Amino acid sequence: MTASPLPFPASGGDLRREGLTVFVRGLEIEAGIGVYDHEHGRLQRLVIDVTLTLDPHGVEKLADTVNYETVATAARLIAGSGHVGLVETFAERLATTCLEDVRVRRAVVRIEKPGALQGAAAPGCEVILARHDA
Repeated sequence: MTASPLPFPASGGDLRREGLTVFVRGLEIEAGIGVYDHEHGRLQRLVIDVTLTLDPHGVEKLADTVNYETVATAARLIAGSGHVGLVETFAERLATTCLEDVRVRRAVVRIEKPGALQGAAAPGCEVILARHDA
């Protein structure tokens, strides 16, 4: 381990990595989404939060972790693949896609659909998927 450039006293012991989380918050995309007739043939704004839990390990280079752009690209590809009826379906597809990376142990995908419910800031859903061995 390299010496800290910060003026803090040494920890005096070994450190144990207990967690590694990668997240994307507030990703805004336009998607064809909704079950009602008036929702077909138009795009609606979604605000997406993704939190990925990885096994704790050292990260020195991009290849050691999950790239934020990969998560954003996956969301955009799902949106571009055609109309999706429910935000729950969209969230599950995104979580499943994130879990295709074997380093990801758990994926939490929260999607807000602003404007879908009058009087509410943002209705939506949260889907949590994890590996059986996680």
